[in-house]
Amino acid sequence: MDRLFKLFRQNIKRISLDFKRGLIDKIDWSEQLIAIVGARGSGKTTLMFQYIKENLPLKNQTLYASLDDIYFYENSLVDLAEKFIEYGGKYLFLDEVHKYPTWSIEVKNLYDNYPDLKIVISGSSILEIFRSYADLSRRIIVYHLPEMSFREFVEFHAKVKLKSYSLDKIIENHIDITNETCSKIEPLPLFKKYLKYGSYPFFAKNTNRYHEKLRQIIETVLDVDIPQTKNIEISNIAKMKRLLGIISASSPFKPNISDIAKALGVHRNTLLQYMNHLAKAEIIYLLTSDKKGDGQLAKPEKVYLHNSNIMYAMNENPDIGNMRETFFVNQITMSGNSLKYPHKGDFIINDKYTFEIGGKGKKFKQIANVKNSFVVADDIKYSFNNKLPLWLFGLLY
Repeated sequence: MDRLFKLFRQNIKRISLDFKRGLIDKIDWSEQLIAIVGARGSGKTTLMFQYIKENLPLKNQTLYASLDDIYFYENSLVDLAEKFIEYGGKYLFLDEVHKYPTWSIEVKNLYDNYPDLKIVISGSSILEIFRSYADLSRRIIVYHLPEMSFREFVEFHAKVKLKSYSLDKIIENHIDITNETCSKIEPLPLFKKYLKYGSYPFFAKNTNRYHEKLRQIIETVLDVDIPQTKNIEISNIAKMKRLLGIISASSPFKPNISDIAKALGVHRNTLLQYMNHLAKAEIIYLLTSDKKGDGQLAKPEKVYLHNSNIMYAMNENPDIGNMRETFFVNQITMSGNSLKYPHKGDFIINDKYTFEIGGKGKKFKQIANVKNSFVVADDIKYSFNNKLPLWLFGLLY
């Protein structure tokens, strides 16, 4: 255990507090058991280290450990926690929990047996954490760390702090908000950069290899995370990779489930399960209809890659129209709004607002006479009437 303390103290020295994800101030750190979930590369480990560095004692009272460390080849999590408490430990941070098969049972036991021990868990894959809620649902408080918003990217990259706004506030005050924001930054050049490499904070290390690193992360999710948590055979993972290739080549698209299932040699329900696995891993997004009664395995109306950076990682020259829709879907859903496929327009948000997405010349023809409808246009700086700039929706969180 001394080695784990040594590694923890070495790692935390390298952590910068210059930029912090917005979620860090929304977490109630006083809770006994907290989970931070999200996509690989979104910054969960850094967030935990930043909170520790800024708020907790760094002697024997606090410990961070990754559950894929070799220490756990011969030692259990409960053993670690009991020794840690003997050292005077109070705050235990556990990363990569999905790599430890019995983590949910042992964390539950620690919660029940040591009420004075504060535990924060995190994992690179959200899949296993969700599957384990049955044991922990009454005990654990779960927070989701999304990919970086355009607003966060501006703060990180350009060192300019911008306000975040709810969707209702953007709709009500979009002219004032765009005017205020444009007095601080030139949004369009920054927005173009964000679309290419702004979704994950590791872009700061090397933008030249950013998309290569992102492809490696996707490969790890497919080769490691999903097989571990869903018990899927390697031969079927190959089919899931083919499915992702189909989606990447044409997203967003309206999937013909029967044709794709036949091409992959799987049953229709199996294909829908594969899509749901990829969606939960935040590689793709499934857009459902605004019709009532859609079940968990209902056919999606459209399939998107999860953000524009993944589009660039999978295709050097992604379609600009598709990218605009992908950005809008990502920022809307990651900020907690509901999004569905409407009868008119591209999207209906919170069962209230209808949006049509396009370039700066986009007209209102498709949503004429639709109540609470708006055009969202790329390549414009300012709002006017019911026409809003696309980048504006990057201020939602």
